[in-house]
Amino acid sequence: MRGTWLRDYARGARRLPRNVRTLTLASFLTDTSTEMLIHLLPLYLANVLGVRTAIVGVIEGVAEMTSSLLKVASGRISDRVRRRKGLVVTGYALSTFAKPFFALANSWQAILWTRFVERVGKGIRTSPRDALIADSTPVKDRGLAFGFHRAGDTFGAALGILLAIGLVFWLQGSQTELSGHTFRWIVWVSVLPAAAAVVALALGIKEAQPSREGDAAGTPPTRPLRALGKPFYLFLGVILLFTLGNSSDAFLVLRAQERGMSLPGVLGLLLLYNLVYATSSGPAGQLSDRVGRKGVILVSWAMYASAYLLLAFASAGWHLLIAFAIYGLFSALFEGSAKAYVADLTPADSRGTAYGVYNAAIGVAALPASVLAGILWQGVGGWTGFGPSAPFLVGGLLAVLAAILLLRVPSGQTTAEAESR
Repeated sequence: MRGTWLRDYARGARRLPRNVRTLTLASFLTDTSTEMLIHLLPLYLANVLGVRTAIVGVIEGVAEMTSSLLKVASGRISDRVRRRKGLVVTGYALSTFAKPFFALANSWQAILWTRFVERVGKGIRTSPRDALIADSTPVKDRGLAFGFHRAGDTFGAALGILLAIGLVFWLQGSQTELSGHTFRWIVWVSVLPAAAAVVALALGIKEAQPSREGDAAGTPPTRPLRALGKPFYLFLGVILLFTLGNSSDAFLVLRAQERGMSLPGVLGLLLLYNLVYATSSGPAGQLSDRVGRKGVILVSWAMYASAYLLLAFASAGWHLLIAFAIYGLFSALFEGSAKAYVADLTPADSRGTAYGVYNAAIGVAALPASVLAGILWQGVGGWTGFGPSAPFLVGGLLAVLAAILLLRVPSGQTTAEAESR
């Protein structure tokens, strides 16, 4: 039975359109670049620049909020002009342009500005990219397409972390703390795959007419936010609650180091996370096509709560190994299924706007989530906080509350329903 399931997945992946495959390649290359350095950034801030976790939370929160707010505008623009490619290529190019400045930054303020510009690029590209994937793919393969894209993205992340491990061993051995010299070297190497991604996009993707199989048709509405509908906004409210407890992954990195893991050991945990995420994303997306998005999301949040509880009480290295592996399963089940659910709940002609609003909501919640996590951990001013377990306990509790509320959100259109139309 397992062999049949894998063959079905492989056949489904082969029939995905060229746009999906090219966007997946670009995400693979970009995440190879990004993951080489992004998980080292909180260690550079803490180990080299000596900043507190509250500042790390501010930097990560501002970066994600900036990116997500821009996703509303870029998504709406792509709906209005009926063009996605230009925004996608521009966004990837801007992020690539920003990366060398990480190597030149010698203060947390400079890191903040560089991260800001790099996330502006992500904000410009993400909603049009997601809409282009949905436009290019029949509704019966939508979960598969998003899962396939996430798998490529995450395999790139795994490769980036593997390259970072090799460079860290070469440049500083098995030291626990990151050196500035090592970080700058890795930044410069990371620029190469990012530039290759921009070239692949410029040459490989084309505009696509929205796939209307099973979707509402029509011209872009004059009131696009209202057109998204009540079920979409109910789902968005639940996502906001969950995201308030889902602080930046920088805190996972800091927690692993706080538990005594060496720098290569921390990167090894991230590699494990990304390998689990990558190998599970495609099948998880296909599963959501068959059994429904909501059930898959509920299971993912149960895994998230379990991983965060393990991180809160971890006292040995194997606890961290299990927690990072479960966290990878959460990401695989959640990311693609949630994005496919957004497409299921909204009209085709408002899809870019829908992804913009969805991503913006996550980004707006990311700032207080990350700042809260930093304050819970180390406090602010003279207050020393509740300790490193606190952010993970709060995150796990909010995931459980969000799962309960999700039960009241209407299910999106199923594949069977789409095929019956």
